[in-house]
Amino acid sequence: MLGKINSLFEGIAENSQEWTWTLFRMLSAAMFMTHGYGKLFGENPQPYMGGGMTSINIADLVSWPIPMEINALFIAGVVEFFGGLLILIGMWTHLAALLATLIMLMAYLTAHLAWFPTLNNGELAAMYFVAFLAIFSFGPGPYSADTWLSIRRQEKRKARMNANKH
Repeated sequence: MLGKINSLFEGIAENSQEWTWTLFRMLSAAMFMTHGYGKLFGENPQPYMGGGMTSINIADLVSWPIPMEINALFIAGVVEFFGGLLILIGMWTHLAALLATLIMLMAYLTAHLAWFPTLNNGELAAMYFVAFLAIFSFGPGPYSADTWLSIRRQEKRKARMNANKH
């Protein structure tokens, strides 16, 4: 009985993979963008230089000053908002997702490095890290600007090859 029910849901799951992946990618990106929006355009936007976080400190063990006192929170805001926008539409998805993954790794290491992420508020950084790592690994899916552009390039290539044959 349970095997038949599981088989039914297995078929439904297989038929919904494309749109489920697209929904996952778009929702992750849209939520990510809200964090960047606050840093760049919110009530207290982060300055580009001279304020905010001008050095990278990991667990008070390692500290690196950022050249020219560039604010790491401003850079994070740029990646969160504009990288999130690229991931949302599925444009240059691998690059944007890699940058988002690295920003979330740095966020966890600098602001949430301790055991029990629920106690240090690090679960969101950890979840975004895994989400964007998956998007980086698996790509944008079929409903994306990257896929559309790839299809267009293939069509143009085929048209050129056919034109050269005649």
